[in-house]
Order: sequence, then C-alpha cells, then structure tokens
Amino acid sequence: MTRFQRLAAATVATVFLLVTLGVIVRVTQSGVACPHWPGCFEGQFLPSLSSDYHVWLEWIHRTVAAIIGFEALALACIAVADFRRSPSILWPALGSVVLVGFQAWLGQETVRLGNSGPSVTAHLAAAMALVGLLVYLLVRAAYPARITGPSGSQRFTLIAAFGAAATFVVLLFGSNVTANDAALVFPDWPLMNGTLLPAIPADPGVAAMYAAHELHRYVAALVLVILAGVWFAARRMERVHPRLVRLAGIIVLAYLLQALVGGLQVLTTLAPWTLTLHVALGAAVWALAAALGIAAYYEARTVSIPAGLAGATGGPGGGRDAGAGSAEGQPRASTGDTIRAYIALTKPRIIELLLVTTVPAMVLATREVPGLPVLDWLRLTVWTLVCGTLAAGSANAINQYLERDIDVLMNRTRRRPLPASQVSPENAVAFGIVLGAVSVGLMAWAVNLVAALLTLLAIGFYVVVYTMLLKRTTPQNIVIGGAAGALPPVIGWAAVTGNIGVPAVLLFLIVFYWTPPHFWALALRIRRDYAAAGVPMLPVVRGIAETSRQIGLYTILLVALTLVFAVVARMGPVYVAAAVILGAMFLWRAWVLWRQGIAPEESTAQAVRLYRWSITYLTLLFAAVAIDTLVRLNVA
Repeated sequence: MTRFQRLAAATVATVFLLVTLGVIVRVTQSGVACPHWPGCFEGQFLPSLSSDYHVWLEWIHRTVAAIIGFEALALACIAVADFRRSPSILWPALGSVVLVGFQAWLGQETVRLGNSGPSVTAHLAAAMALVGLLVYLLVRAAYPARITGPSGSQRFTLIAAFGAAATFVVLLFGSNVTANDAALVFPDWPLMNGTLLPAIPADPGVAAMYAAHELHRYVAALVLVILAGVWFAARRMERVHPRLVRLAGIIVLAYLLQALVGGLQVLTTLAPWTLTLHVALGAAVWALAAALGIAAYYEARTVSIPAGLAGATGGPGGGRDAGAGSAEGQPRASTGDTIRAYIALTKPRIIELLLVTTVPAMVLATREVPGLPVLDWLRLTVWTLVCGTLAAGSANAINQYLERDIDVLMNRTRRRPLPASQVSPENAVAFGIVLGAVSVGLMAWAVNLVAALLTLLAIGFYVVVYTMLLKRTTPQNIVIGGAAGALPPVIGWAAVTGNIGVPAVLLFLIVFYWTPPHFWALALRIRRDYAAAGVPMLPVVRGIAETSRQIGLYTILLVALTLVFAVVARMGPVYVAAAVILGAMFLWRAWVLWRQGIAPEESTAQAVRLYRWSITYLTLLFAAVAIDTLVRLNVA
C-alpha cells in the first residue's frame, strides 16, 4: 500500500470510531455535558480528572473529531504532492478537508441547539457523507492514477450506485426515528402492534412518531430487496469480477445482521449496546455499498472483459463503447460546446414536461396542510423543482449512456452528445450518477425524506427497470416503465405533506395511463428507427393498426381516471370542465387515428397530431388542477 492508501484507511477507521463514539455519547446523554465548544468549559480545554464520565465521553468524541481534521489535512497534502495530475484523487482529497470543517461546524451547532433531533440527523448525514468520500479515496487509490483507453460496461456500476444510495437513505430514515423519539412506539418486531399496517392515532404528535417508525421499517424492507437485487446482478459477472460478487454478498449479510440488531433494539427497550451496534453496522453497510459502486466503476475502467462475457455485464449494448464514436481527428470542443453537450444529456424538453405535473400537485396538496405560509410553500416548490430537474437530468444522462449503441442507429438520436462524440461515455455515466446523488441529497435536506426516497425510486425505476430490463425485451416497455415519469406529482404532493395521499396516487395513475398514448404516437412516427435499432416498440412488433387500437383503449381509461379524480379529490367546476372538454378532444383524436390505422401515411400524420396534442392535454389538465384549487382556496 502507498502512504496515501495507508492514511486513507486510517482515516476511514477513525471516522468509524467517531461515529461509534457519537452513538455512545447520545445513548448516555453526554452531548450536553460540555456546554462550550471546542473545549468543554470556558477557558479550559482539558477536563479535570474529577469530572463526570459524561464530560470525558464528550471530550474524547471531540478529540477524535479533531484528529480526523488533521488526517484529512495530511491526505490533502499528500494528494497535492503525489497526485497533482490526477483530478479524480486531488479534488476529492481537498474536498474532504472542507467536509470535515463542515462536520465540525455542525457539531458546534448540535451543542448550541442542545442535541435537537434535526441537528443530530444533519450531523449523522454529514458524517456518512464523509465516510463515503473517504471510502472513495481509499478505493480510488487502489487503481492507476491516470486511466486512459476504452472502458467496459458500467451497467453494474449503476445498479451498485442505486443500492448505495438506498442504504444512505435508510440511514436517514433511521435517524429520523431518533429525531422524533419514536424508537419504542411499537413494542413488537417485525410486526407493529401485531400488524403490518397499524392504525395511525388521531393526535398529530403521536401520528408523526408512528409515521416515522413505520416508514423506517418499510424503507428498510425495500432496501433489503434492492440490495438482494444488486447481489443477484453481481452474480451474473462472477467469472469477470469475483471480488465484487463477494462484496455484494457481504453487504446483504451485514444488512440482515443490522436489521436483526434493529429488532433487538425494540425487544430490549433500547439497550445501549443495540443502539451502538445498529448505527455502527449501518455505517459499515453504507461504506461497503459505496465501495462496491466505486470499485465497479474503476474495475470497468481498468479490467478488460472477454468478448464472450460482454452480455454478462451489460446485456444488449453492454460491452465496450459501441456506437460511441471516436474523437480522434476531431477539433477540441470549446467550453461552451462542452457545457451545451452536458445540458443536452439531461434532455431539458422532457424535464419541462415532468415539472408541469409537479407544481399543480403541490398546489393541490396545500389543502392537506391548512395554514401553510406562502413563503414556506414557495421555498418547498423551488427546492422540489431544482431537485426534480437534477433527478430527471440524472436519469436522462444515464439513459443516453445505456442507449448509445442504438442512438447511433436512429436518425432522431444520432446527433445526441454520445453518438456525436461530444461527451465520453465514462464522463456521461459519472455525470449522471453525481446529478442523481446531489438531487436525492438536496431533496432530503431541503424538502423531506419521503420526497427524497421517491426521487431515488424514480431514478432507479427509469434506469434499471425501464432502460435496462424492459426497453429491449418487451413491447410493453413503455407501459410499465411509464411509472417513473408518473412519480413527479407524487413527489410534489409528498414535498408539501410528507406523505402519499389518495389524490396523489390518482395523479400518478393519470400520468401513468397518459404515457402509452403519448409515447406510442411518437413511436408510430419513428417506427422505422426503432425497427432499425431492434427495439421492440409496439408499432414495430404489433403493427400500426394494433398500436392505434391500444392508443384508443388507453385514452378511454385515461379520460375515465380524470373524472374519477374529480370526485375523489373533490375538484370544482374549473377542473371538471377542463377534464371533460380536454378529454373529449383527446378521445376524438385517438378515434380518428384508430379509424385510419391501416393507412401508414395517414396514420403517421394523425400520430404526429396526437403526440403534440397529448403534451398540450397534460399541460392544460394539470394547470386546471392548480387553477381550480387556487380559486376554491380563495373563495374559502
């Protein structure tokens, strides 16, 4: 090991010690034993020998934090000396110093606020972010400082990154249980008051505690499924990367052990050893999951994959950079061109459509939170839109990476940044992962954990379920995969209320059933492109007439749902009129397309009209939701 690796490993170990000490400090309520910061008492850094053990625990905790600061500084100095020409090591090493400083400031704020729930959660989140960054440095240093040449498939990297993000989110949900003092609201485990769906008390304070604990258990179960999926995906490339397979298996086992210790917390009524072990294991699972994603990325960058095993790691288009083009002989792009290329990776026009469904849902959700100040609503809206934009951009960038081999075959997509060699595949996938991490982290910090979880699930569903599993295997790809694009109104609702209501579910279903007519109309126009790329879109597999019929059937379901929503969500005349008129126009256009479904030229023209109208329809329908809500709120 190099000196940088040894110091990085020591720093990771010290941070784990700090996290463990932090739990002991919280369990023993020693956090307030030292009223001043950084020393315990004013004008006195070292406590007296006769001081209470609570004082010494908190002092040791702070001292270890100070040691980490010096370790981070040393890492940065070695990075400057040894890795000046390796930005992927240099800048994260410098960033670790900033993050340690931020963590120290959060520690000061935690003391000032008397160890309040939100401050403890923020402190833990920053500590886990520091763990992740240090693990990155440790793993990254094991590979060549400069990596050149072609790269293998990063498909498993994306799956592993999704699993790592899920483990980080479940840690935050666990911390939220502590912040709400909700660890013992249910005396049993794994059930909750003898059932999986306990009744929520009417008292708002108790209801919040119930919700915090329930969500943690539900999310923990979901993350177990995700991590099992990561392990299953890893096993498909065991012959190429056996170390990654073993690491994925260890993560699942460690997570199961952590879940068991979490149950023991309840059954032992929060015995101190269970609390400490639960958090320590959680930090270890997060560190291992982060290491898996980082190692998967650099394994693909540095290890050659035999041609016969390309499918094991990537499936269709999963080998080396097929269809990516070559930058050799091309002039170096300007900074402006590069920025525009990265913006194009995010597919801004699609993002606009997603945001159109988010804001009206947030307006409607204000009825569930009476008395919500306008400034608070505006703050939530701004942050939700920013995070939603980043999340959609992340999913779209990763989608373009995964589909670069077929994009080069289609007239509509061959000028995208990857087929046109404006962005390298490695940079595109890294860009998408970073955007996704930032979007979920910001959503958790600025909005709430439920909205952050839904954001992560939207990215994961679009990337893994739709792009990787469905798009190239079944003509029903867009039907199932449309769930990802239908989540923004649910995210908007959760951003305001902190939960998922029935109206939000119906808005999800409206967008879900709108997606097939919208997308199939586009697919009818570019069916030859899909046929050339071998993508089994419905018009390619079942023909024009059947696609037109399916568009008509889904449009009927869509319009019916908009009317059901009017009743369930207690909408007023503005929305009802819009739903009836807009729905009638949609049905008319779908019927005209259905009638002309045998004539390719006429059906293509009608499909283009239907596609454009579908965008107008969704925009006006959701605008009616917002206008109707605002009118009725003003009247009330």
